[in-house]
Amino acid sequence: MDQPHQAHRNARALALGALGVVFGDIGTSPLYTMKEVFGGHHLPLVQDNVLGILSLVFWSLMLVVSLKYVSVMMRADNKGEGGILALLSLVQGQAPVASRSRMVLIALGFLGASLFFGDSLITPAISVLSAIEGLEMGTPALDPFIVPLALGILIGLFMIQRHGTTAIGRLFGPIMLVWFGVLGLLGALSVAQNPQILSALMPIHAVRFFTAHGTASFLILGAVVLAITGAEALYADMGHFGRRPIQMVWFAYVLPALVLNYFGQGALLLADPGALRNPFFLLAPEWALYPMVGLATAATVIASQAVISGAFSVTRQVIQMGYAPRLIIRHTSASEAGQIYIPFVNWTLATGIALLVLGFKSSSNLAAAYGIAVTGTFAIDTILVGMVMRVRWDLGRTLTLAGVVVFLVIDLAFFAANAVKIPDGGWFPLLVALVVFTLLVTWKRGREIVLQRLQETAQPLAPFVEMLLAHPPFRVPGTAVFMTADARGAPSALLHNLKHNKVLHERVVILNVRYAEVPFVPPERRLEMSKLAEGFYHVVIRYGFMDDIDIPKALAECPCGMQFELMDTTFFFSRENLIPTGGEGMMLWREHLFATMARNAASPMTFFRIPANRVVELGAQLEI
Repeated sequence: MDQPHQAHRNARALALGALGVVFGDIGTSPLYTMKEVFGGHHLPLVQDNVLGILSLVFWSLMLVVSLKYVSVMMRADNKGEGGILALLSLVQGQAPVASRSRMVLIALGFLGASLFFGDSLITPAISVLSAIEGLEMGTPALDPFIVPLALGILIGLFMIQRHGTTAIGRLFGPIMLVWFGVLGLLGALSVAQNPQILSALMPIHAVRFFTAHGTASFLILGAVVLAITGAEALYADMGHFGRRPIQMVWFAYVLPALVLNYFGQGALLLADPGALRNPFFLLAPEWALYPMVGLATAATVIASQAVISGAFSVTRQVIQMGYAPRLIIRHTSASEAGQIYIPFVNWTLATGIALLVLGFKSSSNLAAAYGIAVTGTFAIDTILVGMVMRVRWDLGRTLTLAGVVVFLVIDLAFFAANAVKIPDGGWFPLLVALVVFTLLVTWKRGREIVLQRLQETAQPLAPFVEMLLAHPPFRVPGTAVFMTADARGAPSALLHNLKHNKVLHERVVILNVRYAEVPFVPPERRLEMSKLAEGFYHVVIRYGFMDDIDIPKALAECPCGMQFELMDTTFFFSRENLIPTGGEGMMLWREHLFATMARNAASPMTFFRIPANRVVELGAQLEI
């Protein structure tokens, strides 16, 4: 097969994959956006209002999604990767270490990641509920079954996560291809009956709407933003499919389908105001109602799967950046390192989403909680990409400031419009984000305190090795690997092993695992070894925040001429029993929180993929 033809096939495969994963969230927004804009705000269904809302939706899609995310932010890739943490690592290296600006950037980045988790709870709940609610259009008798059905579908989705998504993933692209095709077709048929609706493409209708409605028009932005939720996923998933396939699919297929469907719903509402009870499903012929409910349910499950997989990915990133304790991470694919399953995150999300469905009971009620987390992330993305524009693209202060101000005004307008919904449910994602952010910064600060306490009592490594060589203990065959966060001092596990067992292996390796502020570390830079003395070695293994961690594999591929036989190697870990004291490091309640997180962290052998029968753990008490 010639190369151009093969490249074309690869491009089509990437485009179809992107369609199935990247656009699920924004692609299911037509299910509820127009209903919430008009029904949630009791907006009269007159022509000026419909044209004004459609104009707002269209220009939101163009400015926020097409211009900001697809055209600008996708240029801010970190070695091909996107997402708020990849963006953070791209810009924080430009600020001096320990500087105030660097700390602010880090806080913003992890606040954005925390908001993502709040959004991860609401997106599956509102999407699946809105799809199942289509059953009401067939017969009101099905209304009592909507919540149980939605709950059953969502719980089933979480139950299959441990099996991986490879098989399901093969269906995602074709299903979403049909979904967007149906969206565009139904919208085009409705628009054909009222072509004048296309005049809403002119921004003058949005301006007139704001002029006519004043403060009310500003509040309605809180519902209009539902049309662009999921925009951040286009940037976050760039590393999986590449910039070009996502841009191509968005402009050539997804954007036209969404615009046609929104405008078709607008034309339907002008022709039949009674369609407001569910303009999306009433856009379809009566005979197609149940097939549409089935297709919509499949699309919302796909959108939910993308959010769940994203939560797994972000969790792994924050763990490897040192902001969260180790969790059990299971790999569900032998060939795809990115396909992972984190049980704790999975069942935490499942519990939260089940409570949301039972508590809010309908997509209209959930719409009040939706948007605040998304728009907060929008604003943080703008600030971070502004830093990239200034220090990495060198666009100049004036051009950078102009771009940031334009995007930030839009983001903050949406955020402020959603802020008024905080008492009605918007508090929920903010509460989730606050809890997550508190956990992240507490863990990071706690680890800093622990390292400081260990350094205060540690013996300098070089003199310690010299002492052992001068007065050598009994040497036993094999290799001992002592993992430590600070290679300047002798690992406490090494000290305890000498104290209690009074032996030393013939080869002693002091192992450091370091995490670089890049998504992936090239294989040639993965491992670095230096000889400290005869029989003593210092090894550094580096990982990016999206790398697959496997210590035995890294050691087995050591390019340093030393052979690591796993069955002849013992890994020694030190497990600290933390004792909160209410000292100067943190408030007492945070120290107790940190100690609890440390006690429940996954075992190092599980996280680093070291066989349990090759591990020895030695305990020590440490006051914090």
